[in-house]
Amino acid sequence: MPQADQRADTRAPATIESEIEATRERLAGTIDELVYRASPKTIARREIATIKSWYVDRSGRPRTDNILKTAGTVVGVVAVLVAIRKVTR
Repeated sequence: MPQADQRADTRAPATIESEIEATRERLAGTIDELVYRASPKTIARREIATIKSWYVDRSGRPRTDNILKTAGTVVGVVAVLVAIRKVTR
């Protein structure tokens, strides 16, 4: 005896097959998109684009403020490492 929440499917078999095929196609597209997004090459390209956008604006001009911040940080780290090395000798 069927339970109260179960209903008979009154759709035609061709309609059900059509819906199943449409669902398969959507799933295949979703899987392809996930594979593309998770690809190491795609991830690397996305990260490179992010880093480039930090140093170059959309028109291709360098962002000197960010370049100077990075250069200052590198110089500071090198200075600290040199100072530590001199103290430990």
